[in-house]
Amino acid sequence: MDRDQLRALQAPLKQRYRDEPEAALVCLQAEGRLGEGVSCSVEAGRALIQAGLHPASGGTGSLACSGDMLLQALVACAGVTLTAVATSLGITLRGGHLTAEGDLDFRGTLAVARDVPVGFSQIRLFITVESDASLPERQKLLELTERYCVVYQILRKGAELAVAYR
Repeated sequence: MDRDQLRALQAPLKQRYRDEPEAALVCLQAEGRLGEGVSCSVEAGRALIQAGLHPASGGTGSLACSGDMLLQALVACAGVTLTAVATSLGITLRGGHLTAEGDLDFRGTLAVARDVPVGFSQIRLFITVESDASLPERQKLLELTERYCVVYQILRKGAELAVAYR
């Protein structure tokens, strides 16, 4: 897809959202089913992912860890956003690589130490692009990727979250 194709694809959507702001509000949904032992099956597109405990909390490592899946969602979202932004800016990418790392102290998750928070204490996203773009173009590309990456922004700013039983 080139710049003109992307703009042609998005132009009617942008106009509709300007004219009808409520049309831009979409509720995304994910579903899972409790599985055997300590596991949960989650649909991801056409694939079914079985999630379980990380080995550091008693898992075997044979099932996907939800912490890994969170980092994978960040990498996927940032990669798609980066590609769309590059296309929009007319920057040609020959390739690229993204890596997300997160520090997690399992003493919090396993209730070993109440003073240790549950969850990631720090997440780092590394992006390498193969391009002839100038340094200012690359900086703009990364700046806009951060700005428009949904998962990055949620992790950075947080979101209102609620749990309810049905």
